[in-house]
Amino acid sequence: MKILPAFQRNKLALTISSIVLGGIVNISSVNTLAQEDGLNDQHLEEELIVTGFRKSIMDSIETKRSATTVVEAISAEDIGKLPDSSIAESIARLPGLAAQRLDGRASSVSVRGLGENFSATTLNGREQVSIGDNRGIEFDLYPSEIMSGVTVYKSPHAGLLTQGIAGTIDLETVKPLDRSERIIQLNGALEQNNLGELNPDGQEQGYRGTFSYIDQMMDDTVGIALAIAKMESPNQEERWNAWGYPQNDDDNYVLGGAKPFVRSSVLDRSTIMGVIEYKPSEKLKVTGDALYIDFADEKILRGIEIPGYWSQGGDNEVIETLSLENNFVTEGILHGTQVQVRNDFEKREAEMSAFGLNVAYSFTDDLDIEGDISHSDIQRDIFSLESYAGTGRGINVGEEDEIHFEMLGDRGVMFSPILDYSDDSLIELGGALNWGNGETVPADAQDGFINMPTVEDELDAVRISITKTFDDGFISALQGGINYSERTKTKADSGVYLTLDNYPDTLPIPERYRLSDTSLNFIGMGKMVSYDSYQLWKDGYYTETPEDLTVISRATNDWNVSEEITVSYLKADFLFETGLFPIRGNIGLQYVQTDQSSDGKAAAINDEGRVDIQDSHGGATYSDILPSLNIIAPITEQQTVRFAAAKTMSRSRMDRMNTSYSFSFDQTLNIPGGEPFGADGGNPELKPNMANQYDLSYEYYFSDDGYISVAAFYKELDSWQYKEIVPYDFAEILPPDVSDQVESTLGNINVWVNADGGRISGYEFTAVLPANLLSEALDGLGAIMSATFIDSSLETADGEDQKVPGLSEEIYNMTLYYENRGFQLRTSMRKRDEFNGERFANSFVREEAEVLGSELWDAQISYDFSESGIDSIDGLTVSLQAMNLTNEPYVTVNPDTGFIRDYQVFGTTYLLGASYRF
Repeated sequence: MKILPAFQRNKLALTISSIVLGGIVNISSVNTLAQEDGLNDQHLEEELIVTGFRKSIMDSIETKRSATTVVEAISAEDIGKLPDSSIAESIARLPGLAAQRLDGRASSVSVRGLGENFSATTLNGREQVSIGDNRGIEFDLYPSEIMSGVTVYKSPHAGLLTQGIAGTIDLETVKPLDRSERIIQLNGALEQNNLGELNPDGQEQGYRGTFSYIDQMMDDTVGIALAIAKMESPNQEERWNAWGYPQNDDDNYVLGGAKPFVRSSVLDRSTIMGVIEYKPSEKLKVTGDALYIDFADEKILRGIEIPGYWSQGGDNEVIETLSLENNFVTEGILHGTQVQVRNDFEKREAEMSAFGLNVAYSFTDDLDIEGDISHSDIQRDIFSLESYAGTGRGINVGEEDEIHFEMLGDRGVMFSPILDYSDDSLIELGGALNWGNGETVPADAQDGFINMPTVEDELDAVRISITKTFDDGFISALQGGINYSERTKTKADSGVYLTLDNYPDTLPIPERYRLSDTSLNFIGMGKMVSYDSYQLWKDGYYTETPEDLTVISRATNDWNVSEEITVSYLKADFLFETGLFPIRGNIGLQYVQTDQSSDGKAAAINDEGRVDIQDSHGGATYSDILPSLNIIAPITEQQTVRFAAAKTMSRSRMDRMNTSYSFSFDQTLNIPGGEPFGADGGNPELKPNMANQYDLSYEYYFSDDGYISVAAFYKELDSWQYKEIVPYDFAEILPPDVSDQVESTLGNINVWVNADGGRISGYEFTAVLPANLLSEALDGLGAIMSATFIDSSLETADGEDQKVPGLSEEIYNMTLYYENRGFQLRTSMRKRDEFNGERFANSFVREEAEVLGSELWDAQISYDFSESGIDSIDGLTVSLQAMNLTNEPYVTVNPDTGFIRDYQVFGTTYLLGASYRF
């Protein structure tokens, strides 16, 4: 099969790059201009019949080759033909990118060693809101089926209005007028996990379905695209979780306690995407797009919480040591132990809407104007219910157990209990451990708990730009414009203690809520009683007591952060001949004005042990200048050298910018000139992280579906953020009960501040190798491989080494494929070293976690009946896919000791699917 010759495609790319805005050209644009230039129609016809995965590789290569910045790209074929439940898994296969798993699914993405809060995400070029507490996007919100492509900008240009130190990830929906025909397609798949139903009320099987419609009408002046995607995806997990490993009286490390459980969850996601294009003439084009996502992740969690050295009384503190290795108790007996039997329920719900309208008008052949308005918003609610049971209410009341334990390395602990925790004559509702606060709730009266954090995020933006192109001279195009955006993110946090209505008695589990037992054999605990805790709560068996009456963190976790940002920019595209080869690229700068503010709460504990709350407000205004330069030198028709230099910024995490804080007052220091106040909280004046970055790459395109590249990058972190104790005047926040007695309003506050940074540097190697270069007999066989090596140097203000969030020193990606005569076989591997990630801690507060390296394998086999010659099933494709083939665990360790904290196993997920294209 012939395809458009490389030298002709290179000529087109060079011509187009000097006149197209933004610097990225898709394959349909190449085809259109090729026709206008009168290229051989036979070549175009032969190129169009290249389909499938090989065509997607060609499209991605064309995007990378034609770009005026350093980019990576994937096309719709990449996204739609691998077992991806979200965009994250597709993106994570690109060079220099890696994903962190959440509940077994890829969620957050790091770019070149920087976590999700250091990259920006856009949809069709527009900044997006996020489902989390900060700016970082949780990509499992976005289904892969609705996207036509993804472009990752590793170096910016001035016209890229949303930037991050790590880069910018642009999600792209389809442009219907770029297609030449009507497309109607149905996709469906059945899903199953090999762990089965770990909970008796769990779901073992799920499904995915997508309907896509693309059409052109009114003489190709109107294009419409509609996609509806529905997914009900079950997920299972066996999880070992340790409270920690304190040192006992002999200075040996010992198990402080454990919270192992099994989880059964269902991710229910409904998505509607629509695009309409109107192009009545070559001068005017109007595009509107909309995206709506309804997301619900429902989890059932059951396990047994086992106190160890960190217990709350009785003989639980006595741990008999049977085996000791390197000052670590690897085997022992927990004497006189009372455990907490947990039947928990959690639901995370979110609704996201995004709308955009773009109008582009050409006044003349060389003068264009473009306007864009957009809105996106999201609301996320979490309801997390804990329900407790045990052998009796409170410490030293119920029947005690003698539990033998043996450490299993990374896999956690294997227990051997004496009691039968599936005996509902032994296990009754009621708190077995004294977890009540002893004030608003008696110390033995916490029989459960509910966490209910919510997040709202809203973003509006308007942009206008003008582009002037030139036929002659060094400057091929000038583009300038302005973008104004308003964003407000609000977090509210609440929690309630649950106490059984018949307190102080325990309660036998009512028969109507009783379920089949749940097995905890993976940790040796046997079976445990199971019941419907959510329905039990709904039916009114518990009394609720707000936790925020006595706990400061609930108040300080309530805040909103608002931003008004104006970005003005000017970019010049240039193209000139050196005598040996042409040089193209762009130079420009952005002037960024920021007005940020935050409303929150200043909270303190009064003499009665209650939380006193006062309103708190703060903010800052500032401006930054961000220059950028991109140079592309095609030294031959097949070889290109790129250089990029820019100053980039990543706006601060919003939970650091909030103005809520806890404070205390020490009467003993209340003297003139003294410092009686102390506080800990956010900083509404916190400025972005800044970096000066440099990129150099060499690319060799030896065929239209093959290339190799070598890239080096260096990021000098000009400004970084650290937690630091700084002087502060508390004159505006005085405790009501002592305000008339304050002799000094001075004190210190522990807050995030901007300080000098460090550096991040690395190398990337990429090879896309079609095997037909060796022999035509190997046509259809190929490999895509990349390796990234990253180094960093970052110190705190005190000179201590600090790990960069999301940085793995080594990242590897590989896809092996075979595609011929309708058959397609593919296997994909993602591997990364250990890194500093984040996880949800108590009350859904995000905390750092040292995540061990992992190696994930996915695979698929499919057949396209269009190649079969059977007309009746032309357009049908069937596939079998598998995710996490080797059941790779997700493991976190204590960063100080290296001891295991989490060991999660998710099993292998299989999908049997079919698609039909009309």
